[in-house]
Amino acid sequence: MDTEVVEFETGGEFAVTDLTGAVARFLRGRGDGLLSVFAPHATAGIALIETGAGTEADLRAAVDRLVPRDANYRHAHGSPGHGGDHVLPAFVSSSLVVPVIGGEPALGTWQSIVLVDPNRDNRRRRVRLSFLAG
Repeated sequence: MDTEVVEFETGGEFAVTDLTGAVARFLRGRGDGLLSVFAPHATAGIALIETGAGTEADLRAAVDRLVPRDANYRHAHGSPGHGGDHVLPAFVSSSLVVPVIGGEPALGTWQSIVLVDPNRDNRRRRVRLSFLAG
């Protein structure tokens, strides 16, 4: 298995960061196999969405409805609503597996791999990309 950690600066607000370019660079020159994308964070997840068509804002609105920042969470340290950040991975998984064909992710036409990060308290994020040849 080949693996690499890439770092991203997500800013101080809810962020949807497109990882598809980093994934393509990581896979370049590899053959067929499986790609694992993993966010080793308790408050972020990985998703497949269409980007650039308003989906990012729709995703944020959906997350705000599911885990509102003004709710009273038992997990109460950090910025207001940070407890909800810890609930997010129950809905947006911390990992994703994608087939790879000829060194390219076998994504659908409009699919992009994104990091979903609502956490205002942590701006630096790591994502582990792992390739298993097959």
